[in-house]
Parts: sequence; structure tokens; C-alpha cells
Amino acid sequence: MSHLPFKVFSGQNSRYLAEKICKSLDCELGQVTCQHFSDGEFAVWYEETVRGRYVYLIQSTFPNTDNLMELLLMIDAAKRASAYKIVAVIPYFGWARQDRKDKPRVSIGAKLIADLLSTAGVDRVITMDLHADQIQGFFDVPVDHLYASTVFIPFIRNLQLENLVVASPDVGGSKRAHTYAKHLDAPLVLCHKTREKANMVSNMTIIGDVKGKNVLIVDDMADTANTLCKAADLMIENGALSVRAMVTHAVMSGKAIENVMNSKMEELIITDSIPFDNSKCPKVRIISIADIFADTIQSVYNNQSISSHYLL
Repeated sequence: MSHLPFKVFSGQNSRYLAEKICKSLDCELGQVTCQHFSDGEFAVWYEETVRGRYVYLIQSTFPNTDNLMELLLMIDAAKRASAYKIVAVIPYFGWARQDRKDKPRVSIGAKLIADLLSTAGVDRVITMDLHADQIQGFFDVPVDHLYASTVFIPFIRNLQLENLVVASPDVGGSKRAHTYAKHLDAPLVLCHKTREKANMVSNMTIIGDVKGKNVLIVDDMADTANTLCKAADLMIENGALSVRAMVTHAVMSGKAIENVMNSKMEELIITDSIPFDNSKCPKVRIISIADIFADTIQSVYNNQSISSHYLL
């Protein structure tokens, strides 16, 4: 079936990224309509045939939950319209922080979302920088897990920062930070934090030396940005020359923008996996991941290797 052409569609709130991906692929973005009813319910349908086609559906599942529901409806509609293969392209996979039972009587949201996508009829998932790598195993379909380090590391090299140190804002992100440190040939520093409750850091200490260093904090996401800002301020207090943060997914909820602007962080570098208007926060710089996803879509369709997008 390799002769079958593919079509790319997008959810409403990820259209900005889908248009960039289609430009890189040199193809048109397919037409899909989402009709909203007064009670908040909505319906999805395709304005063109998808029968016998490879269908790529681009939609991040950032808040609110309508984005996830729209993706599920697009998958179901494509399946019922006899699409040959349905691939969900989910740059930001939400609910990924709920990857285990860390307290009694709690749901494992990431597994539930994986099951919902599979039940809807997805044949493959392409995503980036999952909060926990093991979420790939929650799916019974192939998962292509890309890494933003493919674009982030060349960007940092071009800055030519002297005395660079790579830092993780918590022990859980040490593997990711180690990858950056290895490729940038820089020392690794860890932050140890304790939380009173979600989105609230009660105490933080630095493990390692940052005095006289230019620090790069790497993480998968910034929600309220409390942790990043607290880590940046603490490192400046401990003698760091400058602190930059580099995160893949800019959720930026609550007082995140205010936190970043008031912190001693010099710059927050993010991708466009989630829409963000950086005119609201001059410290934010956005790097597009459209070309990586375009290359991966093309490679998956042509049964070619995508290992060039993995920096481990």
C-alpha cells in the first residue's frame, strides 16, 4: 500500500503548527470542520475524502480538555470514513505527569488517555519529550518519541557560552539533563526540591558548583514555572553569571508569565508544541519543531529510519 498518498489534518488549536508542518512537507493542510453547539458539545467531520489514505492528525492535548476530545473525534471520524492508517501527531501529550500511582486511590491518567486513543482507532502515535519515557509502553500501537534536544542543542552551541553548566530543576529530570551535558561537553548540576503540594515548591538546594558559570536549566515542561524561577534565582544567589531555561512544552498556566518576568532568569527558550504569544513575555524565545515533525511524518510514510531525531 506504499503508493497511497497521505493527508494532513489539524485540530483547531494546533492549526498554527500544522500549517508550518505542511509548508515543510510542501503539501496542503486538509479541511476539517468542527461545529460547536450551545451546550459546549461539538462535532467533527472531514470536508474531503480520506478513504484508503494515510491520515496524519496534528493536535496537542494541552488544556483545556476540548483539544483531546477533538482529537478523539477526528480519529473516530477518519476510521469511520475508511482511512487506511490513522497517525496521531501529538507534540504535547497531556496528562503525562499521571504516569503511576504515587498515592492511594489515584488514577493513572496517562494510561487512560493511551487507551482512549487506541479505542478511538489510532494506528500510530508521534509525540515529543514525554514527561516519563515509560508512557510509550502504555500504548499497544507504535510510538515515535522525538526529542527537542535535536533543535535545542544546536541553538545552545551557537550561543557559544563559556563556562557552561547544564542543570536539572529536579532529580527526576537528571537523565534528560545528562543527555544535554554529554552532547554539550558540560558539567551537570542537580536541584533537589521538596513539594508541599502540586505546583508549589517548599524547599530547594543545589547539588554541584555554579559559581562563575553560565547555567542552562533543561526540563520537559513549564507549567506555573515556579520550579524554574526558584532554581534560576537560587543559582544566581550562588554565584552563577547567567541562567537560561530551556523547556519543550510551555504550558505557562496561572502566574507563569509573571513568575518568569520577575525572576533572575535571563531567557526562557521553548518550542511551539503549545501555542504561546511571546509578546506577553519578552524573556521567551520560541524555536519551531515543525521541520522535525515534517521529516518524521515523511519518514514514517516512506518506512525510513527516524533515528536522526534521537539524541540519547
